[in-house]
Amino acid sequence: MEIKTEDYHIWYDRSTTTVSFSGSLRLSGPAEYAPIAKLLSDVGELELPKITLNVQHLEFLNSSGISMLSRFIIELRKKGRLSMVVQGSQRIAWQGKSLKNLQRLMPSLELELV
Repeated sequence: MEIKTEDYHIWYDRSTTTVSFSGSLRLSGPAEYAPIAKLLSDVGELELPKITLNVQHLEFLNSSGISMLSRFIIELRKKGRLSMVVQGSQRIAWQGKSLKNLQRLMPSLELELV
């Protein structure tokens, strides 16, 4: 599972059960985020014991993208018995505040800011 454009790259690594994001996501609204939401949903349907989202190399994510990630986190929380890790970067301004808000949606979520 992979989505690659000139502006961003998103891929799923089965060996580490990690969805990685790089580049800049400035899409406008849910319709443009639909392919990414589908990739995340497909990973969620695999019923893995642990899923990692690595956004350390995602330079920008607009409010529509944050909403998409929030919906994915809520979807996973409803499934229960799942460990969720989000890896971010302290050097990218939006990540500190926005990623911490994901923990409010899923208190068991592990946030790793490096």
